[in-house]
Amino acid sequence: MAQNVSYGDINWWCSQTPYPDDCNYFMSHHVPQSSKPKDKSQFLQMAIQVALDQTLLCQNHTISLGPPSCSNSHQEGVKAAWAVCLQLYESTVCQLNRTINSIPGRITDFDAQTWLSTALTNLETCREGFADIGISNVTLPIRWNNVSNLIRNTLAINKVPAEDNDGSDFPGWVSEGDRKLLQSRRLAVRANLVVAKDGSGNFHTIKAALDMAVRIRRGNNRFVIYVKRGVYWENIEIDPTMINIMLVGEGMRKTIISGNRGVGGDITTFTSATFGAMGEGFIARGITFRNTAGPQSQAVALRTGSDHSAYYRCSFEGYQDTLYVHSQRQFYKQCYIFGTIDFIFGNAAVVFQNCIIKVRKPIYGQENVITAQGRIDPNQNTGISIYKSAVMAASDLKPVIRHYKTFLGRPWKQYSQTVYLQTYLDSLVHPKGWTTWGGNFALNTLYYGEYRNFGPASSIKRRVRWRGYHIITNPREAARFTVSKFISGGSWLPSTGVPYKQGL
Repeated sequence: MAQNVSYGDINWWCSQTPYPDDCNYFMSHHVPQSSKPKDKSQFLQMAIQVALDQTLLCQNHTISLGPPSCSNSHQEGVKAAWAVCLQLYESTVCQLNRTINSIPGRITDFDAQTWLSTALTNLETCREGFADIGISNVTLPIRWNNVSNLIRNTLAINKVPAEDNDGSDFPGWVSEGDRKLLQSRRLAVRANLVVAKDGSGNFHTIKAALDMAVRIRRGNNRFVIYVKRGVYWENIEIDPTMINIMLVGEGMRKTIISGNRGVGGDITTFTSATFGAMGEGFIARGITFRNTAGPQSQAVALRTGSDHSAYYRCSFEGYQDTLYVHSQRQFYKQCYIFGTIDFIFGNAAVVFQNCIIKVRKPIYGQENVITAQGRIDPNQNTGISIYKSAVMAASDLKPVIRHYKTFLGRPWKQYSQTVYLQTYLDSLVHPKGWTTWGGNFALNTLYYGEYRNFGPASSIKRRVRWRGYHIITNPREAARFTVSKFISGGSWLPSTGVPYKQGL
């Protein structure tokens, strides 16, 4: 650093960010000269405030313009995508607000990085919604890229190493009370409300129970809804205001939530979800989330952007895009995931532990790809970690397994990050292991890793030779993707009641 440069000089601080021009312009126009930052922490607060101010301006501008004009054949789809954008804008404002307004010492830098990562992911998801309905030339407000760049700057300023939070047999965000609830065999007795198709509960539908929960609950304590056996044909949304909801079924073969929305018309990937969980602290146990739209289009069974969410002994059934791990910190234990193409995808920080991944038969001529991770910035603390799990063929694929290639993942976004740790890989996995999104996209910037996997397809002799692919041999490197470090699980998972292992 040059000796004549002051720490309080905005130009110097901005020069340390990936988008210094945006930083300089908005700082100089929106930060009083008397408020020059004296240290990194103060500069970060100012940078987040500027990003928040611009997000609010962009949000208001988007609302005032209304849905973009388009041909009649696409107009309903455009309106639907625009409505999702507004929802995601609201979430972005929330993430920035909770970061800047948090009491010092009450949140960690890791928390802040998670929420800033989510804010950026939201903006990218808005763009994708228009692409889903075949509209690539919708003009978004000119401030859009400015907002993205300003959030990327805050991620770079706040960049922190993974934290190691020790805990018990569950990640730390799970309270002792939630642990007991999850492990109890008498959850129906302890439930706040009961749903039953046969009329033996408080309500016949899950949505009715959730609506009642909003009306009757006081405070934000855990609210338990017990769902008796049956197939519930519902499309459900746990919105961001509904926090600490726990949904408990009688078992993944008995309690099933099913829908059949696929991408097309006015349905985007985001809105195709049978079940959407966006409220913080959502927990599910003993439930199947299903989308029956079939293999011909993207059709999400579960979409979740719930921070500190956990899924225990659940099943997720679909074909393409089954499980949308959209954002925030998530944990899956002893779950089943069924699909064909990109069927675990999104940009959350997520760990799958002791899960069974079942690959189905796709449409003739297609290739199966298990993961499509969507990290768009190298400073986002996001990725997919699959630990002590198993990758196997579903019953419909087994008879024709030699006719279809199956890969562990492909790079949906520039900095895609996925690892398989000590996981069983059955013979269906192609010797190359991984495949491309197209051409050489992201092959140098992604991070794909394998650590001590086993089974017929675990040999690394014929694996891809990309710069971003890693054969992990050092346990310390592998440990970066464990519950304690990758999702800071020791600080929240113990409160959910989901059993887990902290390290390798």
